[in-house]
Amino acid sequence: MLEIPREILDAVIEQAQQGFPLEVCGLMGGAGNRVASRYPMTNTDASNEHFMMDPKEQFAAVKAMRAADEEMLVIYHSHPESPARPSQEDIRLALTPNVCHLIVSLENREEPVAKAFRIAAGVVEAVDIETI
Repeated sequence: MLEIPREILDAVIEQAQQGFPLEVCGLMGGAGNRVASRYPMTNTDASNEHFMMDPKEQFAAVKAMRAADEEMLVIYHSHPESPARPSQEDIRLALTPNVCHLIVSLENREEPVAKAFRIAAGVVEAVDIETI
């Protein structure tokens, strides 16, 4: 179970809508299974099929999480035109252990769908999201 404050999840969906038709990305920090902060990142690939976070922004976000006594809980990105499930590339590039991967699908832009997964050694496991 991943607990995400409603305002943080809404902000991620808004970021995805504003970034459409490109993928957007970012990180979330917190403790245990409860998200407390969001760090939107620049997709340096500027692509609608994949993302690459700006390393300087990533470093700053991790530093801010440490200062707030948080750990990285979530790596998120959007799928502008495909379902909220990890692509083969998402699975292949999921190299950060012990984080959830949140995917926001804008396949139907009127009804965005957000789903979370744990990905380890190529194995994908769905994670329930509770908005708080």
